[in-house]
Amino acid sequence: MSFFKSFGRRPGKSLQLQYSQLPNYKDGQFQNPVPTPALAEGQTMPKILWEFFKKHPETSPAQPLPVVQTDLINLDPAENVLVWFGHSSYFIQLDGKRFLVDPVFSGNASPIPGSLKSFPGTNTYQAADMPAIDFLLITHDHWDHLDYTTIQQLKHKTGQVICGLGVGEHFRYWGWPDTQLTERNWYDTIDLAPGFTITLTPARHFSGRTFKRNVSLWTSYVLQTPSARLFLGGDSGYGPHFKTIGEQYGPFDLALLDCGQYNKNWPYIHSTPEEVIQEVKVLRAKSFIPVHHSKFKLAQHPWYEPVERVKQLAEGMNMIEPVIGKKVSS
Repeated sequence: MSFFKSFGRRPGKSLQLQYSQLPNYKDGQFQNPVPTPALAEGQTMPKILWEFFKKHPETSPAQPLPVVQTDLINLDPAENVLVWFGHSSYFIQLDGKRFLVDPVFSGNASPIPGSLKSFPGTNTYQAADMPAIDFLLITHDHWDHLDYTTIQQLKHKTGQVICGLGVGEHFRYWGWPDTQLTERNWYDTIDLAPGFTITLTPARHFSGRTFKRNVSLWTSYVLQTPSARLFLGGDSGYGPHFKTIGEQYGPFDLALLDCGQYNKNWPYIHSTPEEVIQEVKVLRAKSFIPVHHSKFKLAQHPWYEPVERVKQLAEGMNMIEPVIGKKVSS
């Protein structure tokens, strides 16, 4: 039963009718800020699948990756800290509030068991290792960002879920009450607590847990706390929205940016290392962390390539090289 349950639920007709009044929704789907083909011109899904399942060198590490085991439950509440769990999952404790972003602790990024397993050593952290979470942030509903098993294990630890429009339907289907769910559109700002706000901002990507795409919204976030301003990028290809976000909400103390799982066959929905450097500049970010890598094989590049390439390009910039479980402190 949990296999079928994990697919979640799409927004129904009443919600679709509400969304139809929005500027970023058309013909039953949410729209990107600029035209965004799913694939490069001339590519087809059968061709890409054929290439994907060919043997590609070094797409998975030969040895377990290093992991630092940080005791999150017993952290000093006054400590400002960020801990990355591999791929796009990370924990933030800032100014006394705790945030958890896109947690995937089941060791799988697909509904098919064993098809997209986490790399050896990268799935050390589990829901049981998480402290009470004030705000659970979901950037979109892809399997490598919204994990049914993890979400259900976190239910009793979570205060409020923040997500894009339509993503909350999965949570309702999974038994979460409306009182725990806050769904918004791009450029909506939510007051979280005195001195804390979060704004949903555009991303250039797509959504969907089945073959039906874009019935829920994908998003990035601007998180403002009493002492810092963060950009939480989610999944996004490069586009003019980064400059807009930088002008409207920057500069940022820290940006976490999609850097991995890119490919010439889908150049519009994930950022290359070269594009990440441009994003940091137009966002006006003082520091940045490249994420969306080093846990799952979702593309054909060597597993280590994203961080190595962006590191080479980031001369003179404050790039924080992520290590799973290692504390990044302010």
